[in-house]
Amino acid sequence: MLTKKNKTTTTKNIIGVFDSGLGGLTVFKHFLKDLPEYNYIYLGDNARLPYGEKSSETIYEYSREAIDFLFKQGCNLIIIACNTASARALRQLQQEYLPANYPNRKILGVIRPLAEKFASRNIRKVGVIGTKSTINSKAYEIEIKKINPNIKVEEISSPLLVPLIEEGWAKKPETKMILKKYLHPLKTKQIEALILGCTHYPFLLSEIRKIMGKRISVPDPGQVISDSLKTYLTKHPELGLAPSPKKIRQYYTTDDIQTFKALGEKFLGGKMLNIEQAKITDL
Repeated sequence: MLTKKNKTTTTKNIIGVFDSGLGGLTVFKHFLKDLPEYNYIYLGDNARLPYGEKSSETIYEYSREAIDFLFKQGCNLIIIACNTASARALRQLQQEYLPANYPNRKILGVIRPLAEKFASRNIRKVGVIGTKSTINSKAYEIEIKKINPNIKVEEISSPLLVPLIEEGWAKKPETKMILKKYLHPLKTKQIEALILGCTHYPFLLSEIRKIMGKRISVPDPGQVISDSLKTYLTKHPELGLAPSPKKIRQYYTTDDIQTFKALGEKFLGGKMLNIEQAKITDL
């Protein structure tokens, strides 16, 4: 376990991306497409997946260890590309852990950009699907209503989807059947838009859009988050993040490298080089 030492390290002009597994790659691919001039390190905590069924205390501890690992690699900014960790650990990390350990660096989550996307539109009712922990946290409803208190938020927990996607079952008929069962209650509640409140779910985006129909807007959350990051980088030059002539693309997993690579390339839609195993609990 980590101990409370002075953890100040030198930054290296790198953006870190952390997820509980492979799902964050659906966001990361948009970063590589929209902001290719930056250096990136991706960390997937596959060995301890899924986070969505764990306690808030455990989610915070896992997230803290992952964040510390990425900062020790020299990251200036970290995106928690995991809705569960964003809902259950981000605020405490920002308010307590950063000031005490890395006061000049930043951590961002994925919930706020998606909430802003929908709350700013002329929509009366929004649906959200996510892990049990994300839905129970009411994080999306809280963020949306901060911006627009008149929007009604309908949330559904869909805990089976992440394990099925991580096992490579996204195209299986069983997964499609389970997906329809999860989405049906939201269709009957006449939502106008649907938030995919888990970074794994864009792997099912085309099937979700087919089930929900053309009337219901289902944006790709990775694109929304990438657009938000682009704006954030423009507004925060003090982070010292700048285009790099020799681009870093480094991947870490806490589990088996070959499994991570085989499934990860499907999520990313391209080749993954420079993959190493991370022992984040031994720091």
